[in-house]
Amino acid sequence: MSKGLKGVVAAQTALSLVDGENGVLLYRGEHARELALAKSFEEVAYFIWHETWPNEEELQDLKKQIKGDRSLPEHIRSILSSLPLNTSIMSALRTAISSLGTDEYGWKPDLGQAITLTAITPTIISYWYRRQKEEKFVEPRDDLDFVANYLYMLNGEVPKAAHVRALEAYMILTMEHGFNASTFSARVTVSTESDMISAITAAVGTMKGPLHGGAPSGVIEMLEEIGMIENAYQWIEDKLTKNERIMGFGHRVYKTNDPRAEALRQIAQQVGEEDEWLALAHQVEERVIEKLAEWKPGRKLYTNVEYYAAAVMRALEMEKELFTPTFSASRMVGWTAHVLEQASDNTIYRPQAEYTGKVPAL
Repeated sequence: MSKGLKGVVAAQTALSLVDGENGVLLYRGEHARELALAKSFEEVAYFIWHETWPNEEELQDLKKQIKGDRSLPEHIRSILSSLPLNTSIMSALRTAISSLGTDEYGWKPDLGQAITLTAITPTIISYWYRRQKEEKFVEPRDDLDFVANYLYMLNGEVPKAAHVRALEAYMILTMEHGFNASTFSARVTVSTESDMISAITAAVGTMKGPLHGGAPSGVIEMLEEIGMIENAYQWIEDKLTKNERIMGFGHRVYKTNDPRAEALRQIAQQVGEEDEWLALAHQVEERVIEKLAEWKPGRKLYTNVEYYAAAVMRALEMEKELFTPTFSASRMVGWTAHVLEQASDNTIYRPQAEYTGKVPAL
């Protein structure tokens, strides 16, 4: 038995390769870190959905489709407006996406549905974020691309180009990552010949769990607790002595440098070379790696993507409650691509469980 299906191959996919031993993440054969530094969100989304790179006309068509699907339907606004203000953004996102499930979303799922869900997710997030802050909703702008429009809807101001590029790199790096828990939830759901909306609702519900989507918040709390670099060694020693987890280091898959963290480290330096907080993050990273090697030799604990995701988010002045929703807005591309791939050659998932209860005498 493999508890939690760890290491069990459940299906085949052409979407991404996650090679943890060698620190490699490929999207359809291309290094994700290189795409994050050179491509736009829309270009990489097209590539993941289609397996080919778009020409200029195809790219503009995709951008037009995304812009056309950004607006919130009135019934979604009504539902969101009726939710209690203490509803988390992820819970509001899950509820809103589920409410999109009209008759037009049936079996089989199609690419148009994937584009719609990707387009509308940032709008749902920003609508609920601003409602919680008792601020007026900022309608999407047709002259802004995906990432710039997301930042604009959150803050009500056209973002700086450097900030757009930083967030775009992060969202490309988190767009797809193999058979993680939320992706598996989506594929299991659609394998029953359920619809795209049900599959993505399942994925969002899975992402909501802190073991999957909550790590960047923990990194910022850690760095805020350390405060100054002079406190780092003692703080790390205390954590290791108590055998407590240090957020942002180690990964269930990567046993060497996380390629996503390497790319984000470059982006973080570009966004805020003089930023004291980013300097603290870099110095703490060096000391944690040094101490982990000393205390846990052979464990191969390196910086993961969440560490520098937190650095980038902090540089963008993005609040903690937006981290997991933003992650979900990018992963929507991967989730929907997996739903389409599952539906194209479908077999229902039907694992067995090992019974450990009582058995009556025969």
